[in-house]
Order: sequence, then structure tokens, then C-alpha cells
Amino acid sequence: MPLAVGSDAPKFTVKDTNGNTVSLSDFKGKTVVLYFYPKDDTPGCTKQACSFRDASADYQGKDVVVLGVSVDDEASHQAFTQKYNLNFPLLADTQKTLVKDYDVDGGGYAKRVTYVIDGNGKIIHVDSSVNTSSHASDVLTALGL
Repeated sequence: MPLAVGSDAPKFTVKDTNGNTVSLSDFKGKTVVLYFYPKDDTPGCTKQACSFRDASADYQGKDVVVLGVSVDDEASHQAFTQKYNLNFPLLADTQKTLVKDYDVDGGGYAKRVTYVIDGNGKIIHVDSSVNTSSHASDVLTALGL
């Protein structure tokens, strides 16, 4: 069962695609779209990632940060990012800490769930019925942006 709207988003610190350390606190004051997906370079996950890539202009200037999360490692994220020219960071949750803290553990992979977190660290939207093709625009619509 996903975490509830209105609850505090669990804090995290993990490595991104390029080995940089990323924490939720890095984005204080910004809206964070934290989307969990099962596996790099699979059909649904690729559609979902590319929907965010293709909608990047729609996100610009809105103080919204997109972060993809799976249990794949940095090398897998790098290959996936390069293959599809992704323009946002992927977080490597190899220890499955985020997957557990955000209650999206699918038994060895992350369930496809998206959390939108406001600038104060509160969950303001949860989507557990993701349409991988239109997800990026669906999130903007849900936020009224």
C-alpha cells in the first residue's frame, strides 16, 4: 500500500546515474516527482522514462525536479540514460532502502508508483495506476501545471 497523501516523505541519500550523492533535502523548496519503476531498459519503463524526457520543456520553469528510482545500479542507469538520452537523474536504490521506505517493494524490484513531494517534504500526490506512455503529462495535469 503506497504512502498516504499528506504524510512526510521519507528522507533519503543515494547515488544517481553519475555517482553523485543525492538527498531529498537537496530539493527543499522544489516539487519532486519521485517515480519508482521496475527495471532499466524494459518496454514499459522505457516508455515511462521517455515520457519524462519528452516533456522536459513542460517541466522547465516550474520548480519541478524529476527523479526516477529503481534497484538497478549506476552502470545500468548510465547505459539506460545514454541509450535513450534521458535528461534527468536516475537513483540507484541497490540496497532497496527507498523501495522499502516508500512501500513499493515488489519482491526484488520496485513497483511502478509515483510520489509527488512538495518543497516542505510532504507527499501531495500518489499515482499507483501509471500510464507509462503519458505519465509525465498526467503528473503535470494532476498538479494543475
